[in-house]
Amino acid sequence: MNIFTMGHNNLHSWPLRGSCRCLVIMIRKDIKYVLCPLYHMCHQSWTDDLPLCQMCGVGTATNCVYGPDGKGTLSHPNEDGHLRFRGEDGCFLYGVFNGYDGSRVASFASQCLTAELLLGQLNSSHTDNDVRRILTQAFDVVEKSYFETIDDALAEKAHLSNYLPPHNENVPFHQLSPQSQKVQERLKELEREVSGGATAVVALILNSKLYIANVGTNRALLCKSSSDGQNQVQQIGRPHSTDNEDELQRLAALGVDSARVRQAGQIAGQSSTRRLGDYRVKFNYNEIDLLSAAKTRPIIAEPEIHGSQSLDSVTGFLLLMSEGLINALESAHGPEQANQEIVAMVAAELALQTSLETVSQSVVERVKRLHHDVYVSGRQRATYCSRHEDMTLLIRTLNYPLADGVLTPTQGGRIYPVSVPYSNSQSTSKTSVTLSLVMPSQNTLTNGTNTASTLEEGTPTPGSQSPTATLQSTNTQTQSSSSSSGDGSLFRQRGSQAAQPDETGRVPPYVDFSQFYHLWGSDHSDSQSTQGGLGPQ
Repeated sequence: MNIFTMGHNNLHSWPLRGSCRCLVIMIRKDIKYVLCPLYHMCHQSWTDDLPLCQMCGVGTATNCVYGPDGKGTLSHPNEDGHLRFRGEDGCFLYGVFNGYDGSRVASFASQCLTAELLLGQLNSSHTDNDVRRILTQAFDVVEKSYFETIDDALAEKAHLSNYLPPHNENVPFHQLSPQSQKVQERLKELEREVSGGATAVVALILNSKLYIANVGTNRALLCKSSSDGQNQVQQIGRPHSTDNEDELQRLAALGVDSARVRQAGQIAGQSSTRRLGDYRVKFNYNEIDLLSAAKTRPIIAEPEIHGSQSLDSVTGFLLLMSEGLINALESAHGPEQANQEIVAMVAAELALQTSLETVSQSVVERVKRLHHDVYVSGRQRATYCSRHEDMTLLIRTLNYPLADGVLTPTQGGRIYPVSVPYSNSQSTSKTSVTLSLVMPSQNTLTNGTNTASTLEEGTPTPGSQSPTATLQSTNTQTQSSSSSSGDGSLFRQRGSQAAQPDETGRVPPYVDFSQFYHLWGSDHSDSQSTQGGLGPQ
């Protein structure tokens, strides 16, 4: 059995839970941590007693393949993972993991990385360089520890491969000898056990400073709200993919033909140039055509770390997204405004919902519906939307209030923000999104704005327009801006005085449908109009 330690001093360990080959490590009397090299078999958590952070929410959706009728089916179990823990000394740890070919690596990484960072390794006295070093070491331990857990399976796989005759893979299974059939079946089992990998984006908050560690193609966005109602959106880092110039240069320095990599768009089935696990590209990369000329291991698990970024006096939110969520949105609307769109969705839901969990799930569901609607529409981008992968969104608020669920329209009025259609067109203006739908209170028409940090309520003046919240986008590598605006004309005010309910308790409609009823009646018989029950009764 492979037992690996976490590099802590004065730790006590003992067997746990009968036949399960686990170790319990205790560093505080009131909290224990379970380490299990066979975690995917016994389903024990390494960090099951760590407190969850209550200032974040997570939304998820499983993968989907659409049929000709628009109905979706699941192609594989959910492979994403995430973590959201509150440590000691003002330390918070969040992460989103995009697994592929199974969930083993994503699950392992989320637990092992937590143990490597929150079991006393970090404290408020650490400098920025200390934090970067600890983060880098943690990813290195995760990678090595995972491969230790599959060492035996890899060794058995290599041993059994020697018993197969040359070119055996071209022989139909039923024509193989009984012994060869057993070997083939066992090799398939072992391949399922050891294959797969994951990409990861991890956020660490320590001493009110934000650090982002990224391996692969997930995404981190930081949205800062200013006093004038603008949301400044910053993408932290770039994805490690086959179209990243820095990554292509890194591969070229190792002897890899970067032009071929760019043209192929994928390496061993994935677009990422950095990933956790995936023994094929770590140990057998010389057998992969694109990587065969590499002088040393080309696909690495070393994180690119961005930070520290001070969060003092910051109002806004942090978003961690899996590649599946990003790709679904970009497939539906194009990549130009994906960051702005997701932030606008989050801002709208934050003003509506009273739970961060609900906010996150609502945004994921909106992206899922948008992706599906584009597919069934048959429009130009429908061909890009025949399927989507697992989606995960983690939202961590930064001094950002949720909607007040106590107030109602009969208790002084309440703002119900809505989102307007997003524009994908390029423009030099700022992104402007109308986020307010006003519900009337008892004697006045209450209006308000979502300025991305507060919900303000007040009595409007006659003829005033619905205010807007403005969105700005910046990127650590490139900067872009776009425009998507609404004038609030869908919800016009009816004057300074709100209409009073009649004797039936109904409020007269905002829109006069008299002309519609007249036109309808002119085209239908009196009996049809009466039976149809159209219009007010």
